[in-house]
Amino acid sequence: MLSAEKDYFRIYFSGMSNVVIIPTYREKENIEDLIKAISALPVPFDMLIIDDNSPDGTARIVKNLQILFPNVHLIERPGKLGLGTAYITGFQWALEKGYDYIYEMDADFSHNPDDLVRLYKACTEDGADLAIGSRYISGVNVVNWPLSRVLISYFASIYVRLITGMKIMDTTAGFKCYRKEVLENIKPQHIKSVGYSFQIEMKFTAWKLGYNIAEIPIIFTDRKLGTSKMSGGIFNEALWGVLRMKLRSYFIKYRRN
Repeated sequence: MLSAEKDYFRIYFSGMSNVVIIPTYREKENIEDLIKAISALPVPFDMLIIDDNSPDGTARIVKNLQILFPNVHLIERPGKLGLGTAYITGFQWALEKGYDYIYEMDADFSHNPDDLVRLYKACTEDGADLAIGSRYISGVNVVNWPLSRVLISYFASIYVRLITGMKIMDTTAGFKCYRKEVLENIKPQHIKSVGYSFQIEMKFTAWKLGYNIAEIPIIFTDRKLGTSKMSGGIFNEALWGVLRMKLRSYFIKYRRN
């Protein structure tokens, strides 16, 4: 039996379970290929697609694929309600279902599906409570971004480190694996940020709770298909959101259950 097959059966029969939460809005060009790529990995992953009423029929494509891929689940929301609320919905669903490891990733292949296995091993073999796919832990590993966007993202992470005291290099990363216990203690429904700064506040809360956070170097490749949802306003919201988050933290007692 091949090593990858041994890993699959070891994980399957040990009862460990993984779910990847993937928010979507207008991702018809990418979603089918992404589902197929994740389903082909040597480690078994379920997927939860959270679609915000994509006008291009993304949810319809997912429904058709569920016939062939029983590891795919779908939550449809009535409109574009924001990245933070999508993840909160996904986290609550995953915790109710009892998944051991809960992942975040984008639907546009900017995150390489193969790296899910590396995040998994960081938590299951190397002792991380939160594993982050990091663009900046080993230099600047970003492909197809204009220099201006690279600089904004890179210096945003420096700004967050200065304000919060965290040692995380990629503070705005959206490619992550959480152990179940981390989300149970973060209580995502209590997170105040709803936009881009949601990713920062989740890491900050895990850090304040004393969890072991590891950064795994990845290469981030900007989308080739579909339309980017990024804007200058998102970064502006994140910068002010970090200040508000830091001020709130002085009045919060961070405790694990």
